[in-house]
Amino acid sequence: VGEKGSHIDLSKMEEVKLFGTCLSPYSYRVIWALKLKGIPYEYIEEDLSNKSPSLLQYNPVHKKIPVFVHGGKPICESLVILEYIEETWPENPLLPSDPHDKAIARFWAKFVDDKGPIIWTMVRTTGEEQEKAKKDTLEMLRTIEEHALVEKKFFCGERIGITDFAFIGVAYWLEAIEDILGLKLLEEDSFPRLHAWIKHFKQEPIIRENLPNREELFAFLKRRREKLLASPLSLTAG
Repeated sequence: VGEKGSHIDLSKMEEVKLFGTCLSPYSYRVIWALKLKGIPYEYIEEDLSNKSPSLLQYNPVHKKIPVFVHGGKPICESLVILEYIEETWPENPLLPSDPHDKAIARFWAKFVDDKGPIIWTMVRTTGEEQEKAKKDTLEMLRTIEEHALVEKKFFCGERIGITDFAFIGVAYWLEAIEDILGLKLLEEDSFPRLHAWIKHFKQEPIIRENLPNREELFAFLKRRREKLLASPLSLTAG
């Protein structure tokens, strides 16, 4: 898989593989980075209920996806993978050139990695625990609205990048979760900047052409919620 017309350093084009799942937001972070930079890669779909020997070999610590393999060497954790891709293939940059802007981009990517899982807590809870998760999700969204975007088109300015990819849960998965739970948290009147960002984000060709099927995602999350409520387990991602 790869984008046509991109200028790629062939000396760095050892075999590239990505182990992921088709409905994992963490997998899509890496897919978009590879697409943006025009890097050919082999995608291996994992069954997390029956993990492959290769996945367990490449990620023996956490045993989860995504796992990025370049020239036989594995890298785990989606944000770490994005940094590796950026350093290895600097064409079509994912980060700003200015050191301060770069640090801010990393700050917000780390912020959503730390705070974002509260969205998934709403899926696997009910009652008071779910109400707390809703409250914490709204607090996270307000922080992003007021401090992260300001008046920018994307988190790093006019170009899409790592921070935008990191916020995929807010951009796409949250809408499906709202539908499943029958609630609306991301109201346009309350979060105009986030709504504008989501619109721009989804209009980007590499995003628009590489999103999971909406119906499949809804069905998956609904099944996941039913299963988790019957037998509480944590979502496997990273």
